[in-house]
Amino acid sequence: MLLNGSEDLRVQKTIEAIQKTFEEMICEMNYEKITVKELCERARINKKTFYRYYDTLDDLLAELQGIITQDYMKRIESYRIPEELDKINREFFLYSVEKGMVYEKITCSGSYNYIRNKMMNHVISSTWGKSTWLQLLDTYKQNILLGFVQSASIEMYRRWVADGKKIPLEEIIEMSNQLLCSGVNGFVEKNMPL
Repeated sequence: MLLNGSEDLRVQKTIEAIQKTFEEMICEMNYEKITVKELCERARINKKTFYRYYDTLDDLLAELQGIITQDYMKRIESYRIPEELDKINREFFLYSVEKGMVYEKITCSGSYNYIRNKMMNHVISSTWGKSTWLQLLDTYKQNILLGFVQSASIEMYRRWVADGKKIPLEEIIEMSNQLLCSGVNGFVEKNMPL
């Protein structure tokens, strides 16, 4: 349940306890291991209270995904695609680091493939979907380009995390921008409609 501030203080505290406990559990275990029963015990609420606000854990996860995606989209809404892909990629890394372990787990763990793909598809459609240049390409080329951008960005971040973030943040941003932008810019040059 997304809070808007008009809720009773008890409701706000309950929702915040559910969300905070859920995020802690995401950091500790794979999604399949999280149960409503344990979440309620840790949040010190009863199951009936949980079900008053959420039908399932999937609903709670979808809400978290929505919050994360919305926050990121606000950060990149003014950037133009493909001209400012480097800025979007920079924001992706900065945002990922700022969001901490919960975001890292959702982005890097196989347990969250579905929700991660949903987040990425929303971001891609909201950013690249506004590109008039992209709309001039046939659907098959659009799919290849978007598949490359999506998988390359995420995979570079995941590899960086898996390697223990041994490369400094600014250096990984520079490296990933070089690789990502070189590929996209080369594609744009060759496929620019006349």
